[in-house]
Amino acid sequence: MNCNLLKSQKLTKIAALGLCVCLLAGLLTGCGSSSGEASEEGSEVIELLNVSYDPTREFYEAYNELFSAYYEETYGVTVEVTQSHGGSGSQARSVIEGNEADVVTLALAHDITLIEDEGMIDEGWMDEFENNSSPYTSTIVFLVRAGNEKNIQDWDDLLQEDVDIITPDPKSSGGACWNFLAAWYYAQQQYGDDEEQIKEFMRALYANVLVMDSGARGATTTFVENGQGDVLIAWENEALQTMEDYPGEYEIITPSVSILAEPSVAVVDENVADHGTSEVAEAYLEYLYTDEAQRLIGEYYYRPTNEEILSEFSDVFDLDVELCTIDDFGGWDAAYEKFFQDDAIFDEIYNS
Repeated sequence: MNCNLLKSQKLTKIAALGLCVCLLAGLLTGCGSSSGEASEEGSEVIELLNVSYDPTREFYEAYNELFSAYYEETYGVTVEVTQSHGGSGSQARSVIEGNEADVVTLALAHDITLIEDEGMIDEGWMDEFENNSSPYTSTIVFLVRAGNEKNIQDWDDLLQEDVDIITPDPKSSGGACWNFLAAWYYAQQQYGDDEEQIKEFMRALYANVLVMDSGARGATTTFVENGQGDVLIAWENEALQTMEDYPGEYEIITPSVSILAEPSVAVVDENVADHGTSEVAEAYLEYLYTDEAQRLIGEYYYRPTNEEILSEFSDVFDLDVELCTIDDFGGWDAAYEKFFQDDAIFDEIYNS
């Protein structure tokens, strides 16, 4: 599907809603939400805070309007959604430290588990919504400059001595964790059970990292606006958005194998109890699974979990790429402990 056509579809969708919703971007620490306030017209206004990760900014700006229009039409209540964005791991820590999110929409389940471990999210949150509370997916691709001067086609090409890589830091970015695991899985296919060879592959890859930003959007800015690096290891949705924003300037390279990245969503139970926003927070996340929201997800270059709607975007996404999953690593708890905890494999590789 042509990127300009998709852009037109998105603008038309948003304009058709005909509603203004208050959207404030940026990291908001210690800013609470409230229920039951009145607008100038006297109707009830409910405020929600959605703490999310970097590349979801544009999608949630559009989704918030879609949801608010639905909720006001159905219940006669105005919902105003404030957004907060940053590296997924950093965002999880901000909630633990007092960023009063009603909902979190983060890059990976482990970041939500960190909040659960603090007693702020009820046990079993992953079963609260469909598909393990993952309403959309993505994968990891390479973004290169037009012409692909270094002829980058697959993960092993990133090990060339003259290739400069941009990728975020797994210590603060969920997308960076998916990047690392996708590369590890590729090396595992090459070297089997020889973990030392896999580690050498990963050392060579990360030795070529020129800049390691704290989040995926920061990495995109480094690559696109600052002109650094030969290749950006990126979320597929972020790469497609860049292609739309800078037509003719970049190419997407889909590696031979990648990973099914599953961002997760959850209600922050402790905070919604304090704010009186439990019902609307649950509705906000549940509505992500409706056909209208699933199509909007596709228009913003995330992969809908509704398979029928996903097929409508078969000319946008490479649906034939081989994808491993987090289950290939034993789940997020096992993967995080092995690779990303302090002094685990990532630290061993990057600091050696």
